Amino acid sequence: MLYSNEYITFNYEEAGAGMPMLIIHGNGPDHRMMTACMEPVFTPDDGIRRIYVDLPGMGQSPAADWITSSDDMLKAVSLMVEALIPGEHFAVAGESYGGYLARGLVKEYGPLIEGVFLLCPCIIADSDKRDLPSYEVAFSDPKLLEELSAGEREEFTANCVVQNRQVWTRFQEEIMSGLNLADEAFMQNLRANGGYPFTFDVDDIPPFDKPSLILTGRQDSVVGYKDAWRLMDTYRHATFAAVDRAGHNLQLEQAELFNSLVREWLNRLG
Repeated sequence: MLYSNEYITFNYEEAGAGMPMLIIHGNGPDHRMMTACMEPVFTPDDGIRRIYVDLPGMGQSPAADWITSSDDMLKAVSLMVEALIPGEHFAVAGESYGGYLARGLVKEYGPLIEGVFLLCPCIIADSDKRDLPSYEVAFSDPKLLEELSAGEREEFTANCVVQNRQVWTRFQEEIMSGLNLADEAFMQNLRANGGYPFTFDVDDIPPFDKPSLILTGRQDSVVGYKDAWRLMDTYRHATFAAVDRAGHNLQLEQAELFNSLVREWLNRLG
């Protein structure tokens, strides 16, 4: 569905009914990366209205000239909140850069937020300052990799540490499909302006006492896992997991464990 007003135009999809949950994908893909991993976990009894958005310049949401930094991107997400769930209590889930934006929402809407899920979250926006593990492949299928084009192989092996056919199929359908739609000029401009870090301390907030879940990949060489531990004193009811045999696409590589931990968070949220 497409929403548009004088400030912003964005695409979003909804499922279920009840308390809203805003679900934000990472930098580059679109909402399909989150619908694919999240929807199988929900049940009709959860009473949650899931709202999957495409960030500006990604998926079916057009870029906007006024968005040149993460401060601006957070403003865009806030406009989505004001358009779709004004004044309502809601939960938020975010993957990677979407997790960075989710923390921004907690700072802005804290009293209204009933729970937070951060999947492989970007904790430190400046990549040079992250505490990252070395790139380490847990499993690789040479026959599969030979079947891929050079471009597909490069994209797949850059972040996935479990390189089997099942993960490749999901990666192609859920992540590459969105990457192919991203507005590259917009994305490059955002990077060129050094716009990833917020201009404020996103974690300078009162302790957050609602149910939270922080899932990280032990082999995630993109955002790492150690930096996320620093959130534990702020998110005081957070379950934290650093999952082995998982990189930046944990939801694909450790789907069963992902489902179990998200289900447990939903039970606490309910």
